[in-house]
Amino acid sequence: MDCLAGKKIVLGVTGSIAAYKSAQIIRLLVKRGATVQVVITPSGKEFITPITLSALSSNPVISEFFSNRDGTWNSHVTLGLWADAMLIAPATASTIGKMANGVADNMLVTTYLSCKAPVFVAPAMDLDMFAHPTTSQNLQRLVSFGNHIIEPTEGELASALIGKGRMEEPEVIVATLADYFDQQEKKDLKGKKILITAGPTYEKIDPVRFIGNYSSGKMGFSLAEVCARRGAEVMLVTGPVHQTLEHPNIHRINVESAREMNEEATKYFPSMTAAILCAAVADYRPSTQADKKIKREQTGELTLHLVPNPDIAAALGQCKKEHQVVVGFALETNNEMENAQAKLARKNLDFIVLNSLANKGSGFGVNTNQIVILDKKGTKETFPLKLKSEVAEDIVDKLVTCIA
Repeated sequence: MDCLAGKKIVLGVTGSIAAYKSAQIIRLLVKRGATVQVVITPSGKEFITPITLSALSSNPVISEFFSNRDGTWNSHVTLGLWADAMLIAPATASTIGKMANGVADNMLVTTYLSCKAPVFVAPAMDLDMFAHPTTSQNLQRLVSFGNHIIEPTEGELASALIGKGRMEEPEVIVATLADYFDQQEKKDLKGKKILITAGPTYEKIDPVRFIGNYSSGKMGFSLAEVCARRGAEVMLVTGPVHQTLEHPNIHRINVESAREMNEEATKYFPSMTAAILCAAVADYRPSTQADKKIKREQTGELTLHLVPNPDIAAALGQCKKEHQVVVGFALETNNEMENAQAKLARKNLDFIVLNSLANKGSGFGVNTNQIVILDKKGTKETFPLKLKSEVAEDIVDKLVTCIA
């Protein structure tokens, strides 16, 4: 999961020619899963229209203390408490001066003064204005207040063209916010190596048909992202899915069959700290695979002889060393608790994640899950229905307690 996903960002836009870049900032933030609330100064509306910013953010733009339509009060206090971060981009010399000296004569500065979250400021002004001692003093005051100043670094070209004073590019500004949140994340898996299996396996009948299941891989991929964000080096072995990855610390290995997944998992597991076996592995495969497509008119009724696939969880559970942790999953349709507890013991797992197809919103192809975690000490933790990204955090929290 992206470190900006779910973050609430107040974007302050002021009266600068660089205001047009705020549109791209919104696009980038929204694309990465953030919620953006724009607060614009009266002079900012001279450079970019609120309707443009509203369309991009999917939220009404706030400019005045009272709404022009119905007189609704826009609470700067509520907005300041709502935000995970406030970004002023572009920030003019005038706005920087007001922020530094507490001149609360517009909605943007009052929101800034009420904000409890980190504040990022991207200056945008003429080079001479930026170099003026007053601006320098105001920026120093903002830094002393704990604000983060985003300035472009000077390159080989003339500083008047690309140097200080010119607002940094949207991509760099958003990356700065992402780096901040990434550094604030838990790093309790730093130095650990985690093996994760995800998705379904396909067991070929002939070149065009297979035995499989409905697994989308969402749960496994969410676990991989959470482990990587929390400092781990992740080896993700996945069956055929359409999911994509964000974090650079995830090494993805694509497989198709259960035997291929077993080969990769057993190869890498000896060097791992833990394994989270989230894949929906087919228990059986056809004993033979036809080289050519089986024609119905040639066979009539078709009988498949199925043989067991390797049990990856059991294999890793039996060969794990004392310092290693193995986590299994149980997707059940009946006798859920009994079946999960039996699997936990039989496969020598440290804990097992139980979810039931009987629970609405759980299972394959959906973005939510409702789980129960059972461990070998007899502890049972029941969680409410959550997004799979949030469920992944709960599972990794449990994993950390087992590794520590």
